[in-house]
Amino acid sequence: MIIMKFGGTSVEDAKAIRNITEIVQREIPRHPLVVVSACAGVTNQLLQTAALASQGKKDDALQLVASIEGRHKKIVKELFDADTTKFLHKHIAVFAEQLAGLVNGVSVLGELTPRSLDAFASYGERMSSFIVHHYFESRKLRSFLVDARSFMITDEQFTKAAPMFDVVDQKLREIVQPKIDNNYVVITQGFIGSTQKGITTTIGRGGSDYSAAIIGALLGADDIQIWTDVDGILTSDPSVVSDAKKIKIMSFNEAAELAYFGARVLHPETILPAVKKNIPVHILNSRRPESRGTLIIAKPKVDKKCVVKSIAYKEGVTVISIVSTRMFLAHGFLENVFDVFHKYKTVVHTVATSEVSISVTIDNVANLGHILRELKEFATVSVSDKKAIVCVVGEHLKNSPGVAAKILNAITDINVNMISQGASEINISFVIDEENVEEVVRRLHKEFFSDVSHLKEIFE
Repeated sequence: MIIMKFGGTSVEDAKAIRNITEIVQREIPRHPLVVVSACAGVTNQLLQTAALASQGKKDDALQLVASIEGRHKKIVKELFDADTTKFLHKHIAVFAEQLAGLVNGVSVLGELTPRSLDAFASYGERMSSFIVHHYFESRKLRSFLVDARSFMITDEQFTKAAPMFDVVDQKLREIVQPKIDNNYVVITQGFIGSTQKGITTTIGRGGSDYSAAIIGALLGADDIQIWTDVDGILTSDPSVVSDAKKIKIMSFNEAAELAYFGARVLHPETILPAVKKNIPVHILNSRRPESRGTLIIAKPKVDKKCVVKSIAYKEGVTVISIVSTRMFLAHGFLENVFDVFHKYKTVVHTVATSEVSISVTIDNVANLGHILRELKEFATVSVSDKKAIVCVVGEHLKNSPGVAAKILNAITDINVNMISQGASEINISFVIDEENVEEVVRRLHKEFFSDVSHLKEIFE
């Protein structure tokens, strides 16, 4: 059995849905389970609808609902005959009516709770999977649509719910496994789930990848395929580096590091369930299914050692410099610092320390005011925003002489605010002004990837 997850651009219109149907048909002998995202852009529209409703802009919100309904009806009309179109349009209209009901409710209350936000956001996947399921059936595929909320049971942290793995495992075996065993192509939604009380939740933006990996890990899939609109994971962001190369094969650790530090192909937590079960992950292009994509496995077997695999970056970073009010790094100082970030659920990305100070980077500043107030009770604090983290990723960087020198030599005229090396075997990170990101990434890419012709088994 294999998992095939299709992202928003892979189901964005009728042409895309026809395309993925052909892709799935080729994999029928491997018993595919299909996970779909919302049509590209729809989740953003749903969140905007919710925001407008909470602001009292009910008419504007309802116009967006009509637009979302119209887009899905247009896809249906292009895919099906007249009778089927009429039938499916009625169901799409029901989804729209439910959304309109949410708009009315939020407009009256004038308040948008995380629980309500999840209810809005769920409709994208629910509509796209409904259409894909019926199109599969029209193409003579034995399709069975399973509502992810029936098995993806989560806690009640709305908008960022955590799956309850033991319960999810049990539900998958009760609800999904029998359908796979009976040779159905099971279709379900990524990103959404429900509490044990049946209240709709989401597991965070980009969570469809995570959903697919959880399903694959718990059902013991042979392969997890993430279908997107690029040929695989690249040596850098192609919008910045025009000659970025495709990475044919890489390790779980490298892929996770890249995802965490800004690679947009993969959701950061996607890798984790696959790593635990040692299931290979393929990143593939639904627009170019003939491309072999990127294979991610635990320990790639390549003849030649390759150090640097990719250059990633994360913009919108804030640096916080914290100096102990005592003239030495007092006992408990680091613990006190990180207790503050933990209290406000703010992730620290990189850390650098000296005898009496510590610098950290964050990208979530929602609670920055509270964090600074508490830090100032025992430290002197300064803040610098509009920064970016540039991350050089590859196996064995920590024990490879000369890599750091190459990095710094390539950017001798660029001010580096902070460097983090040694904590990770596969990552050297540094912080620069955001305005210098593209130039730095291009220089580093030229330094490390100008000639990789001798590594054809790794790069394409």
